[in-house]
Amino acid sequence: MAEALAAPDPIGRTLSSGELVTTMSHFHRAEILRMTGWRDRLDRTSNWAITVVAAMLSVSLSAASAHHGVLLFAMLLVLLLLWIEARRYRFFDVYRARVRQFERHYFAQIISPQPDFASDWLLVVGESLRTPKFLISQRVALARRLRRNYIHMLLAWILKLSTPSLLTEGVRIGFVGSVREAVTSAALGPIPGGAIVVLVAALYAGLLVTAFLVAGDDGELSFGDVHV
Repeated sequence: MAEALAAPDPIGRTLSSGELVTTMSHFHRAEILRMTGWRDRLDRTSNWAITVVAAMLSVSLSAASAHHGVLLFAMLLVLLLLWIEARRYRFFDVYRARVRQFERHYFAQIISPQPDFASDWLLVVGESLRTPKFLISQRVALARRLRRNYIHMLLAWILKLSTPSLLTEGVRIGFVGSVREAVTSAALGPIPGGAIVVLVAALYAGLLVTAFLVAGDDGELSFGDVHV
């Protein structure tokens, strides 16, 4: 395997099999570290978003006097964190792809060789090193992070509006009796509840379209059922 991958070094001398194996091992270790670093950044952003949602929920749902606008503000913060996380995910995806190239085409071939299995993978890695490019768009990154984590963080506002006891003190415990009652409760200062509901519904619709209607995106599960 090592002899088949032998390549000239920067001054034109062909690397020995031992030198090549050492080079590949160090490079793989470096890519693992970079991937892990960006994975940690992703987790931090997700943790920030969860903390924001938990804090705003504790404030908004703790008493009827707490305005539902607190949850609208939480939505804006979560969307900002989603945008930041999608940007970070695009960097993570570059290094994760290199690591997966090594796992699928180098180490897997050593452990369980298959004939004529993507023999040009080193060219792909080399071009990525010479001219690093993002492999996915910001929209695809947003869709992946939405499906993984964020789509579940944006639904607390509906609970607030649909439960009278969370809106007005002394009101029965249970859900609202009509859609009109919930829409009226959505008013925000001089802005009528209907306008707020339309805006939030448009936001939810846009997020669902972004999350589940991205053409040609196999996601992290393009090869196998395990994602990083």
